[in-house]
Amino acid sequence: MTLLSIAAAVGILILLIAAGRVPPFVAFIISALAAALMLGLPLEQIPKSIEIGIGGMLGPLSIIIVLGAMFGKLIADSGAAERISQSLIRLFGERRIPLAMALTGFIVGIPLFYNVGFVLMVPLIFSVVYRSKLPALYVGIPMLAGLSISHGFLPPHPSPAALVNQFGADMGVTLLYGLLVGVPTLLIAGPVFALSLRKVEVTWPSFFKPTELSEANLPSTANSFICALLPVFLIASATVLSYADLAPRTRAVVTFIGDPMIGLLLSLAIGTWTLGVARGMPMKQLMTGYGEAVRDIAAILLIIAGAGALKQIFVDSGANNDLGALLANLPIHPLVLGWLVALVIRIALGSATVAGLTAAGIVAPLVQATGVDPNWMVLAVGAGSLMCSHINDSGFWMCKEYFNLSLADTFRSWSVMETIVGSVGLVLILLFSPWL
Repeated sequence: MTLLSIAAAVGILILLIAAGRVPPFVAFIISALAAALMLGLPLEQIPKSIEIGIGGMLGPLSIIIVLGAMFGKLIADSGAAERISQSLIRLFGERRIPLAMALTGFIVGIPLFYNVGFVLMVPLIFSVVYRSKLPALYVGIPMLAGLSISHGFLPPHPSPAALVNQFGADMGVTLLYGLLVGVPTLLIAGPVFALSLRKVEVTWPSFFKPTELSEANLPSTANSFICALLPVFLIASATVLSYADLAPRTRAVVTFIGDPMIGLLLSLAIGTWTLGVARGMPMKQLMTGYGEAVRDIAAILLIIAGAGALKQIFVDSGANNDLGALLANLPIHPLVLGWLVALVIRIALGSATVAGLTAAGIVAPLVQATGVDPNWMVLAVGAGSLMCSHINDSGFWMCKEYFNLSLADTFRSWSVMETIVGSVGLVLILLFSPWL
């Protein structure tokens, strides 16, 4: 009965979003109410459980996601993203432009929510295409692969950060594991796969013809890279140093600075000065951009809140324990099972974020029941949530329309790239997890 109730609740969620076009937050709340009634939770307790679930999920994450969105907006608006792209292209040369674009997407994608990063980076892709005369998908797909991998694997990006919270993982350790898995995945899904797309014809819209920016309008290379990578450096360094023999006071300082919230706040403050104020950007313009960034990620905050409500219903009704015992007895590796659950929901719903968070609510008991490393489970669910993008995914249509592709070419390029990311990611997770 418990399993049927959980399946019915997830089915209601899928039906509301996919068929009814109900906003995900509302769909999550309705599904949570339905699950509570089917699982026999006392009526007077249901509103309280939903409130606790929303608060418990947003409490640790809201400031990280908001600061990350503001930081990403700064990296894009200041010209740092374009400078990073230019520098990597010069470093790797014209022959290795796909590799440079992949690394640009990977670096810039860490603080940017995926859809925002997509829209901001597409003009940069066509700028490179225009100057290099290379095929658009050959240049563009590696960058989109970098954005996708950051979206699925690397906290403090909103999706993996939310999964870290769901599974009780460590954000710094997950970041290090994500880099370990993400870099080789990026090479395969980006530059290597792009070789098969060189002959795909793309005629881009005229409004993407770039206007050349002078060097004086861009920040320096060092400033751009240091600011863009500073949150990653602070969080990862604190995790590495936590294994060193440090004096108590030094350890406290390292832990404080390496906390994701503090790391992002410091990075935003430093970036606001070095990329903005020190280069003559008016403070009013910077603050307006930050306000726009917060509005852009309001939807993702609501999705995360709704997922927390559904998860709390499973916890308070005791369904999570029953589900954990059931899943633990299945003859499937826990990481593969987490990946499969996310994959099924991704195919049904389209949204990678919703797929990952919904899957996390289902398989979270599996982490406790099997003792599997929660950091690897974050990555496994993240990989599954990226699989098999098709016509119910906004990213699919963005790729099709921005690159002026046919449906067949969109499946051939975008859908295959996303599936390579999810598949190769799982293989590497299974290879590395026994050793770390």
